[in-house]
Amino acid sequence: MSYIKISFGIFIALAASRFVPHPPNFTSLLALSFYVPAMLGLKFLPALIISFVITDIFIGFHELALFTWGSIIFIGLISKFFIQNLKNRIFGCLIGVLIFFILTNFGVWSMGSYGYSLTGLITCYTLALPFLGNTFVSTVVFASIIEILLGSKKYLEKKIFN
Repeated sequence: MSYIKISFGIFIALAASRFVPHPPNFTSLLALSFYVPAMLGLKFLPALIISFVITDIFIGFHELALFTWGSIIFIGLISKFFIQNLKNRIFGCLIGVLIFFILTNFGVWSMGSYGYSLTGLITCYTLALPFLGNTFVSTVVFASIIEILLGSKKYLEKKIFN
């Protein structure tokens, strides 16, 4: 399958979960940020970022975009270390959730909303905990869907070619 077709599929999957009404931080973003580079290769990381930028054009850019995009790049780059088996992939996705939480909320704090103090930093992360819950649940849900699709593909390939 061509790079363009796969990239378009990545865009559709990401756009669908971002444009459909959803609870805050409940998208396929982190699962895709992990699985796309892990399973398809780092060459698809730009397609993922470009898809994110395009959807941000419609949703609206925000001052934290660089922290968000940076966390996606970082998650994509480390994903190759977690692809050995299902347990490692799920663990890698959950590490991705923590990376996203830490980087994006550091970005919120660095914008000065909570003051430049340790208390402000702690307050920022504390108030972000409900978003962490949504991010965690959505990542588990979307990672499970991707795992089911990958398992189905392997099963069908085995049945057809054996």
